Amino acid sequence: MAIDKIFPNPTVIKVIFQIRFPNLFFIQDRIGTLQSKIMERFPDSELLIKTQFTVGEIIGPEDKFENVFRTHRDKFMEGQSASAIKSWRFKSENNVILNISSDSLDLSSETHKSYDKESGNSFRDIIEFTINNFLDVTNIPIILRIGLRYIDKCPFPEDSKIFKSYYNSVFPFSRFKIEDTKDMNFRIIVKRKETFLRYMERKVVIDDKPYLILDYDSYAEKIKSNNYLKITDNLHENIANEYEKTIKEPIYEIMNKKEE
Repeated sequence: MAIDKIFPNPTVIKVIFQIRFPNLFFIQDRIGTLQSKIMERFPDSELLIKTQFTVGEIIGPEDKFENVFRTHRDKFMEGQSASAIKSWRFKSENNVILNISSDSLDLSSETHKSYDKESGNSFRDIIEFTINNFLDVTNIPIILRIGLRYIDKCPFPEDSKIFKSYYNSVFPFSRFKIEDTKDMNFRIIVKRKETFLRYMERKVVIDDKPYLILDYDSYAEKIKSNNYLKITDNLHENIANEYEKTIKEPIYEIMNKKEE
């Protein structure tokens, strides 16, 4: 069954898009220009700073950690020491989060329920808007890695027969009974033409209730920047195809039910 609609009760809980690129030494000087281009969709912004230091190199036997940390912090504020990693975070009104650093950009959303079915506001539209503006400001010719990830939280019937009617699972239930399992986790990375797919199934317990987490991460490496959207569409196709191979009719029925 091809997924060609937006379900009222979909299993997806989070979708993430990321690109990685060579370290851009000029990113801080151009982030303001990028901000002005994306401000209409990402009005909220903040600067994040992380500091790095090696504890073993600066703490002697007589030093107290809190004193060393305070000294290190003060020197950082004075520009004398410490390695600072800057990143910029932007947020849309519907809580899509954009993070940018000198070597990566990622978008994450817990509100989008489809890739390209929401006209004008699909996750694909957000990707295209953001990356087009980013490339316009940075002019980078190559992207080292493009990744698209979907995380789905699905029902977990603790009965082998029912579970098999819900999913085409990779778990070895012919050897281990589902009723006896406390923890389950499976992960594999496979090549799909010029792309890769990381597929993961795992059982989690939330508020004493079990769920099956389906985690799909498809990616490609060393892409010409002007080809990024076509590659992203291919990554989504990888994920969609694998999801359709995993779920069965009862899951479609559950997704078609409106939340009460």
